[in-house]
Amino acid sequence: MYKMKGSIAVLIGAASFGVLSTFVKKAYQQGFSLAEVTGIQAGLGLLFLWFAWLILLLLPNTSKRRSKRLTSPYTIIISGISTGAVSMLYYKSIELVPASLAIILLMQYIWIGQLIELLWFKSKPNRADIMMVGLVLIGTVLATGALEHPISYFSPTGIIYGLLAATAYSIFIIVNGRVGNDYPAVQKSALMITGAFLFIIIVLQPWSLLSAPVFYGILKYGLLLALFGTVLPPLLFAYGMPRTGYSLGAVLSTIELPVAVVMSYWILLEPVSWIKWLGVAIILGTIVWKNRRA
Repeated sequence: MYKMKGSIAVLIGAASFGVLSTFVKKAYQQGFSLAEVTGIQAGLGLLFLWFAWLILLLLPNTSKRRSKRLTSPYTIIISGISTGAVSMLYYKSIELVPASLAIILLMQYIWIGQLIELLWFKSKPNRADIMMVGLVLIGTVLATGALEHPISYFSPTGIIYGLLAATAYSIFIIVNGRVGNDYPAVQKSALMITGAFLFIIIVLQPWSLLSAPVFYGILKYGLLLALFGTVLPPLLFAYGMPRTGYSLGAVLSTIELPVAVVMSYWILLEPVSWIKWLGVAIILGTIVWKNRRA
């Protein structure tokens, strides 16, 4: 039961990530900009997480004992830039390419992370890692529809933004695993989203959100994006991952990809052929195989 509850939490958290692309695409269709979409998500997410942390501090059964912090809170805030960069680059990719393609591009973090580990930390990949990269690339060629459409069908700019988002996501995963682990999960998440919010404000300057018509118009999308993209996943992962273990948790989190593709197919009416589904299956199967070997 202990492990089952953790598995359910991880599945819900990963599925939450999967629905984001559909909500972002819907917001764009209503005329809202990248700055407004990312700004409202980060702003509301910041409020939710700090409020959750305040509630935890006030609960009578919550331990008030604080262990010695080895990480500066400012370091965690700065590391939150990676979170803000993922949102900005991924949502820009969604603006330029189909949502089902954007999520597949984001999943390239699987091999980009291996490349970063090699170049930055001198961690050489083994034969299984190299095989994994090859399978993911084959799956990507099929899943993106590269064999079904001419080159002119794709937006080169959108693909570049998608790959940059995957790079930022890889950095986020690496940083998140190394920074701030001596903080409670809610407080760490709140600090990181604070950094993301400040980064988005500086880079995109979403001042139009201060206009009442814009704010109230985008509020429903902002609440959904903040809930499913900023609040639920870190909290559910923080609860579920220790119960499932990293390998099982990583396998369960792959639900994000089919959820995003299915949502794009049903809600946005984007075409998804059997060849694309085959590519998705290869990517998912590769991730499952790799993590079961870990």
